[in-house]
Amino acid sequence: MNPLSSLVMPTPTEHGQTEKAQRFLALHRPGEPLLMPNPWDRGSASLLASLGFAALATTSSGFAATLGRLDQSVTRDEAIAHSAWMASGTDLPVSADLENCFADDPEGVAETVRLAIGAGLAGCSVEDSTDQEDVLVYDAGLAAERVAAAAQAAHEGPVHLVLTARAENYLRGNPDLADTIARLQSFQEAGADVLFAPGVNKLEEIRQLVSSVDRPVNVLAMATTPSVADLAAIGVSRVSVGGAFALEALGAVANAARELREQGTYNYLELARPGGAAARAAFGS
Repeated sequence: MNPLSSLVMPTPTEHGQTEKAQRFLALHRPGEPLLMPNPWDRGSASLLASLGFAALATTSSGFAATLGRLDQSVTRDEAIAHSAWMASGTDLPVSADLENCFADDPEGVAETVRLAIGAGLAGCSVEDSTDQEDVLVYDAGLAAERVAAAAQAAHEGPVHLVLTARAENYLRGNPDLADTIARLQSFQEAGADVLFAPGVNKLEEIRQLVSSVDRPVNVLAMATTPSVADLAAIGVSRVSVGGAFALEALGAVANAARELREQGTYNYLELARPGGAAARAAFGS
């Protein structure tokens, strides 16, 4: 059973959603990266909003973890319901990680994007990865067609949903920068608003990528990713964290639980105090 199915989702107002989408797109400024964290529930979204972030994005892996699952195991209905719940709980623009839009064919991708608009989102993403074990990313031609269908659905109405198109080959075992750039260029031509190649994290490669396209570029923060200052210097427009914050939170819980179970001590309470203070500041009003 979908744990969100019993929630009543408020209907987004067209004017408010349009304004959020416009504000979200305007926040993408080359050389002034939008730092966009990825909350996994309303509590984490409220906490991050209280810390001064200007926009938020859902995380497929973080949301899946709240359901006790691994990434890429959430259904479209669950993802859309979760996205609507997140978007209706904050005044900030929210973009949704919708994986490959839960469809192989362009028509199915477009339907997912229309559902994203109906969920009150300011943006969403579409990946070129597949759910198949033998073919990890779509053929370049089909990948571009899927983005074109997504872009048409995202931009055909009064709400200009900010579409992020993702080239996934680096995360799928094929770190070929030329292929990545060619795909992102085709996604640009297909109408994407923002371009993203998660896993590209060497400064010179990111520089080449940014200089090869005419759309804002998002970079995924990883352990070896250059600093925000270095990314700003080469024209990056957005930095996101994926599921890292959610997994960091789970790691803290696991460490605290092991201490209690294996040592019978309570040193974890020292780390809990800052969390309590942050929660009171975020949720007190």
